[in-house]
This record gives sequence, C-alpha cells and structure tokens, in this order.
Amino acid sequence: MLQPKTRLQIQTLLLSWFDENQRPLPWREKYRPYEIWISEIMLQQTQVKTMLPYFRRWMERFPDVQSIADAREDEVLKHWEGLGYYSRAVNIRRTAEIIVRHHGGTFPKAHSTILGMPGIGPYTAGAISSIAFNEDRPLVDGNVERILARLFNLDTPVEEKNTRKFIWNTAEELIPAGRARQFNQALMDLGATVCLPRRPACEKCPLNGLCESRRMGTADRRPVTNRRKDIASIEVAVGILHHRGRVLIQKRPASGLMPNLWEFPGGKIHPGESPEQALIREFREELELEVRCRERLASIRHNYTSFRVLLHAFLCRPADSRPRPVLRSAVEARWVVVEELDQYAFPAANRKLIDLVSGRKPAAARNHRPEPRNDDAEDGANVVLLKK
Repeated sequence: MLQPKTRLQIQTLLLSWFDENQRPLPWREKYRPYEIWISEIMLQQTQVKTMLPYFRRWMERFPDVQSIADAREDEVLKHWEGLGYYSRAVNIRRTAEIIVRHHGGTFPKAHSTILGMPGIGPYTAGAISSIAFNEDRPLVDGNVERILARLFNLDTPVEEKNTRKFIWNTAEELIPAGRARQFNQALMDLGATVCLPRRPACEKCPLNGLCESRRMGTADRRPVTNRRKDIASIEVAVGILHHRGRVLIQKRPASGLMPNLWEFPGGKIHPGESPEQALIREFREELELEVRCRERLASIRHNYTSFRVLLHAFLCRPADSRPRPVLRSAVEARWVVVEELDQYAFPAANRKLIDLVSGRKPAAARNHRPEPRNDDAEDGANVVLLKK
C-alpha cells in the first residue's frame, strides 16, 4: 500500500509530464475503440515507429470492424505482411466476426467480454478498457514493469509470483480516478522514451526525485529477470519450382508458426545432408514430386526473435513433364505466374526471394541491426542477402 502523499506525487508528476510530452499517435486523435484495439494488437510485438505505416495502411483498407469481417483471410494476412507473428492477424479477423455476429459490429465495452476475445489477454484487455473507455483498470507491459521495478528498486525477479502481484497491485493503486486513459498512456510513453531498457535517461524522468533505484545507483540492474532467450539456428532449403511459365507455392496450415501464409516448398536440412539433397527429399516427402536443382538462387539469413534461419534457395524444374503435387502438410498448392506472387502473403524471408525472382533488388538485403522487440516475435527484421 502506497502512502497517499507518494501516490499523489507520482500521479501529478506523471500526468503533467504526459500533457507536455505525449506522442502524437493516430489512434489518440479520437480514441475510437476499434483503432485502440488494432493498435494494441500491432504493438504486442512491434515498436511504435515500425508499426505506424502498417497501422495507417490498415485503416485505409479496414476502417471498421465490419470491413475486416467481410474480408477474406488471405487479404487480411496480406495487409499484415511484414509485421510478423501472423496469428495476431488471424485472431483479429476471428474477433471481428464475433463482434459483427454478437455485438452488431460495435466493439464491446464490458471488460469481461473484451478479455474473452481471441488473442486478447489481461494486458491488452486492460489497455483497451482504460484507453478506449477510460475505465480505471491497470495495464502492465514490459514498459510499466520496468518503470515500477526501478521506481521501487525491486530486487526480486519480475517473473516471481509475489513480485508480479506487487507490480499489478501498484499499477492499479496508482490510477487516478477518472484519468486511467492519460495515466496508463503516460506510463507507456515514459517507458518507451525515457525509462529505456538500456541507458535510461534518468535526468529527463519526471519521477527521478522519487526513484529508489536511481537513489541507490541500481537503475541499470533493474528490473531483475530470470528470462533467458536461447536462440536456435535453423538451416533450411527451399525451391522455386518453374513449370510452363509458372512457379509452385503452397499454403501453410492454420495452426502453428506463421499460419495460413504462402511459401515456396522446402524444409529443414537434416544432419549430413547438403541443401540440394534436403530440397529433393522435402519435395518428395511433402508433395510427392521429383525435382532437379538447376542452380542456387541465393542464401538468405533471417533473424526471428527466438531463432535464426539460414535459407538456401534454388531454382528447380520438375523431373516429370506433368507434375501434380500431392498435399501432405500444406493445405493448398498453386501454380502462379511470377507477376502474381505479390498478391499473396509470404513470410519475410520468402518475400526476399520474390524480389529476386521478379528481378527487383531486395529492399532489406542490407546488413543492419534489428530493432528491439517488446516480446517474442515470429518474424524479425534483419535480412541479409549472401552471395550466391
């Protein structure tokens, strides 16, 4: 339980700072519940500066819940292409259908109803309720967790039950009655712009006079965490199979990694296999096709948040004059002309192959440092084109 004086100081300082320093984000113009929902789902795995162009394009195509419910899933995925963690887009469409069917197309206000929607957990539900409807509900993401761990100099891991309970209870206790919208966004903005994970700008923080970790010189060691990310490396081979002016693409299953996206056939390279051997085996096992590898198109290194992929791509031709793919793990296969590939939603690494096949210079084929993510993402941003 916070002392009333301390609570009031934190509230006053933070709200005053937010009034002067809040970021001019498009969903803050009218606070439409629909826009708040979409922004929060996009921001689950992505930085604001990265998601803003996607958000604007999304709103141009899908201005309301009804437009999402009416759209084909392939089109929804296409507009999500590049943001990664594609189950988010699938859940958005499922939620839109529920809202149209049971709520007349209007985003529901009841917190319990919001929490029951596909892909919406306690944090996102709290964000929507407090920001869209100004309800006095806490939200705790990585930013808020970090601010409170530093403010109170918490020396126990934030994953521990008691620490997490303290953080959530404190976040709730701090909300000024009737001003949850401003206060929660102030915490989020402070964590995103000042109280940074590394090298926090403590001199610019409105709470620096109250911050225990700053007073004790422990800000760079807070929050304490048990999180450890083991980054696995995966090597795969894929084939651009040409036949009569078309190439073969297949659709991934509706569950698992990158659901319902299209891709070029291929798979993991087993120990002792060459990329060519792996590709021939994958075509045989997954599509019952015999192929011949003509030449290596490129090798692409793609960094996801939880694993790394080295993808070897080959130009291939079928051994049979009338190839007929038989589906095993894929749900659909199509022969399409190269010019049609841009109509389909592909994972980022496959997208670079489309650029190459189409004769375009890959937009992200330069070595650059990937942007940090808030949580674990399925689709990273660092793609390096290697020499053939």
